[in-house]
Amino acid sequence: MAKPIIAVVGRPNVGKSTLFNKLVGERIAIVEDTPGVTRDRIIADAEWLNHHFTLIDTGGIEPFSKDTILQQMRIQAELAVDMADLIVLIVDGREGMTASDEEVASMIRKTGKDVIVVVNKIDSQKQEDALYEFYNLGLGEPMAISAEQGLGLGDFLDEVISRVHRFYDEEEQEDTSLKVAVIGKPNAGKSTLINRMIGENRLIVSDIPGTTRDAIDTKVVHDGKEYTFIDTAGLRKKKKIYEDIERYSIIRAVAAVERADVVLMLIDAQYGVTEQDQKVAGIAANRFKPTVIIVNKWDALEKETMTMEKMKRDIRAQLSFLDYAPILFISAKTGSRVNQIYEQINFVYDQARKRITTGKLNEAIVDFVMMKQPPSKAGRRLKIYYGSQVSVDPPTFVLFVNDSAIMHFSYKRYLENQIYKTFDFFGTPIRLFIRNRNE
Repeated sequence: MAKPIIAVVGRPNVGKSTLFNKLVGERIAIVEDTPGVTRDRIIADAEWLNHHFTLIDTGGIEPFSKDTILQQMRIQAELAVDMADLIVLIVDGREGMTASDEEVASMIRKTGKDVIVVVNKIDSQKQEDALYEFYNLGLGEPMAISAEQGLGLGDFLDEVISRVHRFYDEEEQEDTSLKVAVIGKPNAGKSTLINRMIGENRLIVSDIPGTTRDAIDTKVVHDGKEYTFIDTAGLRKKKKIYEDIERYSIIRAVAAVERADVVLMLIDAQYGVTEQDQKVAGIAANRFKPTVIIVNKWDALEKETMTMEKMKRDIRAQLSFLDYAPILFISAKTGSRVNQIYEQINFVYDQARKRITTGKLNEAIVDFVMMKQPPSKAGRRLKIYYGSQVSVDPPTFVLFVNDSAIMHFSYKRYLENQIYKTFDFFGTPIRLFIRNRNE
């Protein structure tokens, strides 16, 4: 299921990006003393004690500024607050409470959402008296941390997990339906396709890009099997729309793909693969999801000899990272070939759960090594002792070797390709890890 979304908000220069970087374990957000450096929301996944959640770092909210950029940052932050399951309000313990803090707190109170007030830059117990004035924000008991020093972060993260525990409790309530995320740029026909597949107009269909703002779940039974279709907001070019709405859509698309067992990537036949399509498709590829590429509106395209083959070649060239995905040409409007989509969904779903016995895998590895010798380094040649499939969804393999440092990326890619072709994993990505035998 989707991870809980946690928005980190506050006025400029209180340490939001510093905290964000500490929590995600990488220096993703830019950290400077200049107010307003983080202008856009930055999204990353974080984990604490095997609990996963999505963090959104926002630009600082400066309620009283008439500066255009700061006003846009406020809109961005408001959208993050609107979509968040938990809000973390950061304030500056050294500077004390300001009118801007009170205004931001007032904005958050109106949402009725769960909030944790974090007083940053508290580096010692002597400074903890600074906490008390922040009770006046009316958002509960403040917590003291120093994001820069890493102080108090454990207690803070424990509190975060306790506030969003319902998400992890729900995870145990297993939903056995096959979950299908339908993604693509705006106006590619996602809602029309789902309506056609379920046989009724449950979703709003409009020619205006962006009608679908959030992910919408629709359950349907087909041939005795239950499916959950997740319709998502599409992505648009920055030149055409406000950037905040686009980013809002991206987060929902990411959350939908993470929940999905299978992804349907819709492409508009009239435009072919665009930069937006590559961006959306990358969400599925980066999460190793079995995917079906659906070329919609095929009926609207003027065709010549070999038009379909030419478009297939173009798709393979521009979406090379989805080379494992089958391509299906349909018309959601007329229903042409739509009935084949269920077959493709089931096919790639089964492919992602395919298992290869250790014996067959190791017999194949011997052949791979004979066809192409492993690399060597400083006179020492790589030896592959044995391999094993360790998991499915996606199929994941581990090869144990004498020294993983000798493995060259090109040879690893060769082995991945050979496993993929030999055992016919078309429809799903696979993963391959190299480990030293003593690990």
